[in-house]
Amino acid sequence: MVVTHYSGMTVAEITALRERMRVAGASFKVTKNRLTRLALAGTRYEGLSDLFTGPTAIAFSSDPVAAAKVVANYAKENEKLIILGGAVGKDVFDAEGVKGLASLPSLDESRARIIGLLTAPAAKIASLLQAPGGQIARVLGAYAQKGEAA
Repeated sequence: MVVTHYSGMTVAEITALRERMRVAGASFKVTKNRLTRLALAGTRYEGLSDLFTGPTAIAFSSDPVAAAKVVANYAKENEKLIILGGAVGKDVFDAEGVKGLASLPSLDESRARIIGLLTAPAAKIASLLQAPGGQIARVLGAYAQKGEAA
């Protein structure tokens, strides 16, 4: 979850941000501060209660990095969106922590890297097994061409 201030943003800007969030599998919701502070009381996110003052909205997703990535990228383009802080699991972050979290690879990117690492040895073994046969074929082809030339 990422807590932001959206003061001065137009409806079109918020709609564009929500669309980006939707594509990333995340959501962006404007909150009522008093109700949000009451809802956070007694939960693991209670440390975020102090951030809910002024025009506040939250971005959240099931992927721990997706919401932070979209919000951080949008905040670079539009200075009206200000990152206040956020939380993942039991950890509460300030604005710099959220920006650091946004620099991490997403869950899907991490899975792809792991799969790539697991399949790389098999691909190398297959290429090594094919290499001697290819070398023999090239040598025989060279001798055949040399015999035809003579």
